[in-house]
Amino acid sequence: MSEIDEEALAEAYNRGLDLEKAGDLEGAAQAYRLVLEIDPDDRGGASVRLAAMGRGQSPDKAPDAYVSALFDQHADVFESILVDQLGYHVPMMVGEAVERLGLGPFSRLLDLGCGTGLSGDVLYDHAEELVAVDLSEAMVEAAYEKDVYDRLYVAEAVHFLEATDESAFDMIVATDVLPYMGRLEAFFSGLAAKTAQGGVVAFSTETLLDKAFQGRTFMVGPKQRFAHRPAYVRALLDEHGFTLVELAPIVVRHDEGEPVPGHLVIARKD
Repeated sequence: MSEIDEEALAEAYNRGLDLEKAGDLEGAAQAYRLVLEIDPDDRGGASVRLAAMGRGQSPDKAPDAYVSALFDQHADVFESILVDQLGYHVPMMVGEAVERLGLGPFSRLLDLGCGTGLSGDVLYDHAEELVAVDLSEAMVEAAYEKDVYDRLYVAEAVHFLEATDESAFDMIVATDVLPYMGRLEAFFSGLAAKTAQGGVVAFSTETLLDKAFQGRTFMVGPKQRFAHRPAYVRALLDEHGFTLVELAPIVVRHDEGEPVPGHLVIARKD
């Protein structure tokens, strides 16, 4: 593997950001394509930015290197930014749904994309054993400090579901995970394999107006996160043996002061 020219990479990426901000989307696209040539692993998420600008196809997922770098970079201030500044309260919504719907208590709970452990904080009293996974090593270290999980793993969510020796869970939570995934077939296959019969899954999605999808089941939205059509999520739940308990419209977070629409999904494995 050839060594990456970090100076050239930073120059191309910053040029892309500047041109994008100035409204020169074609110039920005040329810069981001150069970024991908220099760094095929795409630590800066250039492929996602191209899709968000309408200058590239939506990838099947955000690059692992990009997600890992993004959350490693923000681990120290993650909760302050996400909760206090962006109004993100999805883990609390999951906890409220668990109590309102009379779900649990659970023997084994898996928190996919655990971040700093917000869902673990909320659901700690609802499960006997909590296992957590995140692609960002810095996030896992922050979650470890909270001492709410019995085991933590550094891994990509789908790969973990496919490869883990952990036995099935009777609750799997994935808050703020699907906005970094596009195509969801492998994710739902993994969920089905690792959710015990009668077990519950809870996850959040972001979405857009139906006309924005132009017939697509998923796409990269204007803020570089994936949006999914509710019909796509419903179909995959049905295909993989889940009964939908609730699909509730929510405000996932705020971005530049604007609410980001999405859904909180609760389903049970048949």
